[in-house]
Amino acid sequence: MIRTSLNPILHFTLWISLMLSISGCTNNSLYTEDFSDTFDWSKATVYFVMTDRFCNGDSANDVNYGRRVDYGSEQMNAATFHGGDWVGMLQKAKEGYFANLGVDVVWITDPYEQIHGWMTGSGEVNDFPHYGYHGYYPLDYTQTDKNYGTVEQLHALVDTLHAQGIRVMMGANINDPGYPTLLDALQYKFAPVPVKTEAEATEHIKDWNYNVWYATSENWERWWTNEWLRLGKDCNCNDQLTCTLYGLPDYRSDKTVAVKIPQFLKDKWTAEGSDNDAYTWQAIKDLRNDRDAAPLDYVSSWIAAWVEEFGFDGFRCDVVEYTEDWRWHQLYDKCDSALVRWRAAHPDDPASKWISPMFFTGDHEDAFITYLPEYAKAGFSSMVNMKFPKDGNLNTIVGTWQQYSDSLNAHTDWWPFSYLNNAYFRESDPNRAFECATSFVLSPGAIQIFYGDEVGRQMSDAKYNVDAAQAFRSDYDWNNRDLSLMEHYSKLCAFRKYHPAVGMGVQKTLDSTTCIRTHNSDIVVIKVMPPTNTPINLGGAFADGTEVINAYTDEVCQVHNGTITLTKPSGTVALIAK
Repeated sequence: MIRTSLNPILHFTLWISLMLSISGCTNNSLYTEDFSDTFDWSKATVYFVMTDRFCNGDSANDVNYGRRVDYGSEQMNAATFHGGDWVGMLQKAKEGYFANLGVDVVWITDPYEQIHGWMTGSGEVNDFPHYGYHGYYPLDYTQTDKNYGTVEQLHALVDTLHAQGIRVMMGANINDPGYPTLLDALQYKFAPVPVKTEAEATEHIKDWNYNVWYATSENWERWWTNEWLRLGKDCNCNDQLTCTLYGLPDYRSDKTVAVKIPQFLKDKWTAEGSDNDAYTWQAIKDLRNDRDAAPLDYVSSWIAAWVEEFGFDGFRCDVVEYTEDWRWHQLYDKCDSALVRWRAAHPDDPASKWISPMFFTGDHEDAFITYLPEYAKAGFSSMVNMKFPKDGNLNTIVGTWQQYSDSLNAHTDWWPFSYLNNAYFRESDPNRAFECATSFVLSPGAIQIFYGDEVGRQMSDAKYNVDAAQAFRSDYDWNNRDLSLMEHYSKLCAFRKYHPAVGMGVQKTLDSTTCIRTHNSDIVVIKVMPPTNTPINLGGAFADGTEVINAYTDEVCQVHNGTITLTKPSGTVALIAK
């Protein structure tokens, strides 16, 4: 049954669940709900979790691979591993955090084993050691990073979220592996290093220059090799498809002839033997053999294996303009087929009943909501919208919403995917958090909430570093949360979840602060900055005599002469529905 209204009883149930979650109690009343009947990727509410910074559920896995996590200050620890893991995320999922917030997709950072050592924090400046805590520096696609957790723990997290009707996304990067580091080179003997011990390799060497070391070192044939990567003269800085992004090693994505798996990976797997069985699984181990495959044939097969093992529902793909469209299409086809096989192999899992295909969105420099047919053909449904207004200006947002609704309803295979903040940008005005949330959560199309935005997560002292973006990725402080802001997000997300018209409806703008959205039989009126004790024009959305509810305050009103009059203050928005 399609839910097309948020009645007072249901709203009260959601509110009680939220309060129980805030108080630390567990409430299971929502877990038995079947949310899949109203889900559509075009209106998805996505919660982007940076795993390492969200919740530390198991302190025993905080230090691995010889990594160092403490360099003496918050600024120096800006890009070390901080301890967040899947055990912590699972704990919060079981408490109902994601379900009670009202999100229907959780996006976790790339789960692959990351490079072990550090890279210079800000290129030539090198003011702090930068580890791969964010998942963007893959070393080994065939097993989980021990700092995040085991295969069993990831299974438990994905299965729990699926049981709550929540899809799970992860990151996919096929443009480059992680940087070579002193620690990795020392451990796997793929290049000469100026240090003798792992402890020395993890020291932050202020005057160490990655580019000089990489350019002048020899004997790299045991690393990814020139067969896999464009190195030095092979890179063309004037061509996105053949350049190195931020100095990261660049896969030869256009290559179609077979290559062998790099020797350092073979040595790594041999040395590990069965010791790492908790972090890998047999089907992906079977993909560790040389075969008739080009570099990205291997990588796409490794990534698709995660879908077939865990049932991931979607991917955010990094820097898509740096890799050929046909390679993204190849990855999409492999992952979509893997998801079909996962569903067939798990008939008792509630997620096996879902029929939506694999979801792909991507980061593309300066992307907006513009339809990009070449990427739609490659399997993408959107590009992450870099241009959503972040100022919380409610005087102009209805016009923006109209533009987004028109775009969404012009294409069946493409829609906006917007954010306020993400891993690279902290752009919203923290002094207008309620207004920003209102303009954002009620936007047509899919939206991505960055972890902790809903509770006013603060920036860390990394804001004083040259690479201040690390401060955007501060730890979620579970002892310091703005619960009034969380309540605001929860109300908006609940309305969005239970009213398909909010995310995917056709909008009719009544005036600069009022609009109607309609999807099939679902009709809502959204009024930003609603007045109290003054008639609000509903534009004929509901007949006279109809009882409607402002779902934000649970105030019930009767339509009279095409208007309603609210007596309860509603803050930044009134959410009107039958």
